Amino acid sequence: MKEKNTRKNQAKILRLFRKVHRTTGAALFIFFFFISITGLLLGWKKHSGGILLSKSYQGTSTDLKDWLSVDSLHTLANAYLLKSVSPELSTEIDRIDIRKEKGMVKFVYANHLWGLQLDGATGKILNTERRYSDLIEHIHDGSILDNYIGTSNNQIKVFYTTVMGIALLVFTITGFWLWYGPKRMRRNN
Repeated sequence: MKEKNTRKNQAKILRLFRKVHRTTGAALFIFFFFISITGLLLGWKKHSGGILLSKSYQGTSTDLKDWLSVDSLHTLANAYLLKSVSPELSTEIDRIDIRKEKGMVKFVYANHLWGLQLDGATGKILNTERRYSDLIEHIHDGSILDNYIGTSNNQIKVFYTTVMGIALLVFTITGFWLWYGPKRMRRNN
């Protein structure tokens, strides 16, 4: 009798895990689809031949004493952006990447997907780029909605990554049990 109850309980747990796995998968299918596609693209961005991520160009000097000040480079970058791309664009900086070994500085802007690479020594433009990898990253982590809606502290991104992280954990646990549970039941039989 005890074995029969144990088997019934194991079957009941297995049905519950199958239902949780199926329901979670159906409810979050579209989100998992976007995360998987964008994750693949992000993994391949450096190997995309410049489509997703522009190559880093070489400046004229890797010696920082030959370089213009960051303030001067910033002023030049903003002037290039407004003149050569669009006078309507924001010049708010997201980050400045100094690549000493390349003799180059990257300016990445906060409110659009444009970026500029300048020669650190001369201030000449090396490359103007659309940063598609940043767009893919924003879709991947949900921050695209924060940017679109204008939330102040990435609340949507935090909520989204929390839900998706918990869902992945639930999938891992229930998926493992859906694989292991029947093996265990057969072994106990």
